[in-house]
Amino acid sequence: MKIAVPAEAEDTRVAATPDVVKRYVNAGAEVAIESGAGADSRVTDEAYREAGATIADSAEAAVSGADIILTVRRPSAAVLGAAKRGAFLIGALDPYGDADGMKAIADAGLAAVAMELMPRITRAQSMDILSSQANLAGYQAVIDAASVYDRAIPMMMTAAGTVPAAKIFVMGAGVAGLQAIATARRLGGAVSATDVRPAAKEQVASLGAKFIAVENEEFKAAETAGGYAKEMSEDYRRQQAELVAAHIAKQDIVITTALIPGRPAPKLISAAMVASMNPGSVIVDLAVERGGNVEGAVPGDVVTVGPTTIIGHTNMQGRIAASASLLYAKNLYTFIDTVLLDKEKAFAPKWDDELMTATLLTKDGGLVHPKFGGTAPATAAPQAASSAG
Repeated sequence: MKIAVPAEAEDTRVAATPDVVKRYVNAGAEVAIESGAGADSRVTDEAYREAGATIADSAEAAVSGADIILTVRRPSAAVLGAAKRGAFLIGALDPYGDADGMKAIADAGLAAVAMELMPRITRAQSMDILSSQANLAGYQAVIDAASVYDRAIPMMMTAAGTVPAAKIFVMGAGVAGLQAIATARRLGGAVSATDVRPAAKEQVASLGAKFIAVENEEFKAAETAGGYAKEMSEDYRRQQAELVAAHIAKQDIVITTALIPGRPAPKLISAAMVASMNPGSVIVDLAVERGGNVEGAVPGDVVTVGPTTIIGHTNMQGRIAASASLLYAKNLYTFIDTVLLDKEKAFAPKWDDELMTATLLTKDGGLVHPKFGGTAPATAAPQAASSAG
């Protein structure tokens, strides 16, 4: 079995780190890493060699003959063209609204696994790339906000007087939001948060933050079975916006994290809300890649709008690539070990496993995931297992 890791053209992260490369090699796999693939994550080619990998001069050379190709983002056409038919492509493939992109993967004959489709069940927690990466994004959002905010975060009582604590408001209490709350609390901020999911209230309170929300009947039923926030009615959004607008006007730092997979990010902060904030205030928009939660946010840029600096960094987790790659690589390893290898570590894909059926996008030259208009092949004979060596 050969596992290939090409360098990422548009990301600082890498899909395998030396610790998981050792695990693949110990399972009998050959691992090929494109030269420089780990450079932005502080991993040298030499570190990969010491872990047992071979270093390829190009992405095409790395993936040639590979049974499994690991990526962070969807790979280039060159990588798809160099991959052998029937190989597994595993990564964050972003299938939403891109029929052409999915067709290109299908036409390459790959069995493509979109890790962001991993079901939110106990068994899959260690493979959940959305959670592992959102955790780091929430942390980094607070660090970036603190670096731009030109005052102290914690309350300081000195002989010369008292410096008040910065007021920090987190919008969305999912994985990213809860980590942002925890980080802001560690820095000493006066933290509040909001979310449309009723379960979030207790979670926010457990971290020592104040919960802000319109708690009516719609609010009490505002969570999907998968743990995501439901899209709320126009009336609820109006009431919540009024409450939030009054609260935001008093805040020093606001971090927005609201995102529903496969949909444009909901607009939470209007231009009027931005204008109402105090001079020197900061907003971080973690949903900027999907259209953003904040009016005036610019993807990939930091802009000043009236009294407020709006941080619109894309790929926030990629700003701490070494930590993000460490977790992401372990997510992928756990999936492969659970679903693609048998107890003897031989390559034996479990096509009927619920984790496979939930994440498999393409197979045998066709789109197979029903959520994206796919139809399973009429003859879906499993591939013969081959030795991990």
